[in-house]
Amino acid sequence: MNMYGGVYIQKHPQLKVKLVDGSSLAVAVVLNSIPKRTTQVVLRGKLTKVSVLREDEYEKLDKLLGTKSEGKLVLSKSYTCKTWLVGDGLSEVEQRKASKGTLFIPFSQFPPKKLRKDCFYHTTPAMQIPLAFENVDSCENWLPRRVMSIWRIAGLVHALEGWEEHECGYTTSNIEKVWEATLKHGFQPLK
Repeated sequence: MNMYGGVYIQKHPQLKVKLVDGSSLAVAVVLNSIPKRTTQVVLRGKLTKVSVLREDEYEKLDKLLGTKSEGKLVLSKSYTCKTWLVGDGLSEVEQRKASKGTLFIPFSQFPPKKLRKDCFYHTTPAMQIPLAFENVDSCENWLPRRVMSIWRIAGLVHALEGWEEHECGYTTSNIEKVWEATLKHGFQPLK
């Protein structure tokens, strides 16, 4: 949506609602989805080294991570990494080049097509909803019951916390603050 909603806010600065695209929570969920054994990528929420195959995805993630990236996000020329962060454009050719046992973790709203039986596919960024939520089945047809996509959760948490800023375009919230607030409201990471 027009640079992730940023253009809309520029044209209508007096909006009485806040636009929240969920990018900060998406980053938090993806970072916390990377197996802890994968020291090449993340240790305890601290970025150590992430390899990205596509230049456009590298630029998008670099902007979202901001100062947390500090040269630790690299544009890879090989397919040897065992944990891949993937966006909407993951091609069949790229998937076939992955090593056996590769874990694909999407950071986009739609899951990649599962082509490989010898690889693992994480769900799109999502969380288990609090037990107090009633009459909720699933958010998208590829998510299990009582699981909600982070794009919807982000809006709920934003409202519950009473945050007054927009989170869209290239404006992101503090990733750790968003993650802690989400957990505080009873949302849980998927196992």
